[in-house]
Amino acid sequence: MLQSKLFYKANKNKSAEADSVSHDLLTRAGYIDQLMAGVYTFLPLGFLVLKNIESIIRKNMEVIGGQEILMPVLHSKEIWQKTGRWDALNDILFKMKGNGEKEYVLAPTHEESLIPSAKKIIFSYRDLPFYVFHIQLKFRDELRTKSGILRTKEFIMKDLYSFHANQADLDKYYEVAAKAYEKIFKESGIGKITYRTLASGGSFSKYSDEFQMATEIGEDVIYICKKCGIAINKEIKAENPICPKCQGAEFEEKKAVEVGNIFKLGTKFSAPFNLKFTDKDAVDKSVIMGCYGIGLGRLMGAIVEASHDDKGIIWPKSVAPFLVHLIQVENNIKVAKACQKVYQDLQKENIKVLYDDRQKSPGEKFAESDLIGIPYRVVVSERTLKINSVEMKERSKSKIQLIKVKQILNFLKP
Repeated sequence: MLQSKLFYKANKNKSAEADSVSHDLLTRAGYIDQLMAGVYTFLPLGFLVLKNIESIIRKNMEVIGGQEILMPVLHSKEIWQKTGRWDALNDILFKMKGNGEKEYVLAPTHEESLIPSAKKIIFSYRDLPFYVFHIQLKFRDELRTKSGILRTKEFIMKDLYSFHANQADLDKYYEVAAKAYEKIFKESGIGKITYRTLASGGSFSKYSDEFQMATEIGEDVIYICKKCGIAINKEIKAENPICPKCQGAEFEEKKAVEVGNIFKLGTKFSAPFNLKFTDKDAVDKSVIMGCYGIGLGRLMGAIVEASHDDKGIIWPKSVAPFLVHLIQVENNIKVAKACQKVYQDLQKENIKVLYDDRQKSPGEKFAESDLIGIPYRVVVSERTLKINSVEMKERSKSKIQLIKVKQILNFLKP
């Protein structure tokens, strides 16, 4: 991608309106643009990061048997009345009226829309278990939007839903899904500071699980057991100051932001829709369910909270919009031709590269490169070309290396 053609505008000045590091940096670096409180446009740079996060999530959902579907955002009032959530979630639902005074809701979650489809597929124990997921827009009328894309009214979420014949099967799959979540956060670059956290709120089990990333911007407080490493949230610690897993009593307190959650739903949603199956003994039983969510935008914001410095974002390679930021520091024919050659060679090897071909000073280009946060910066100048080399710098490190032009690909490839 030629930077001169990129649809963005960077701003070197810190935003007075931003209430978090990620909000400030993502806005100033041209990743997102705020339309109104809690509603954002993902500009090309931001959309590339979002798609990379989506790919990591999709891969790990497919590995554990998830089949991808796409469900509607517009739901009828009637299916939400079945579960009682038309009234119970009234404070956060976006409700509207259509033609003929028919009432609808913009979905904040999708249990109500999935189960009617499942009823047409599940009849026998032979139809179970199965697992479906989707990545879709959701809407919640948050009273207090906060921290840019960490808490919004419109957001993209991955939901996985599992359907089981018995509790033992759900329990087994629940742990498989938890391991997949740990892989997702590790591949996204925040695995070392993300903790599986016991929380209340499980419908048919004592606990649900949150995945909390430690960060000072976090609005949650978690307590990490010094003995076994599991975390519990504030509510659980108030109920029982002893670790539920190992009975340890010493904890480390940290602020954190939730980046994912998993629940054992039991029959909470299948029962209102009379979603049943016939078991081996010809007895009708309610289907048991689990659900597993990750907000993509929230995860993107959390990554920036975890990985930045005073100059800008430091993207992990797995989610970065480009792997290489190629910078041309002089506007003469020799340097331009060398840059074009490097640019084309990288593209031929399917290495994603942003080529700064603009007529700006080196200082401006370097400052903006740090702000944008692409993992590798490759600088081509008359000085480096005299020794058939380029300057190579990793965004996460201060050291600058001289690399022979012919060795660039070898340096970048794992």
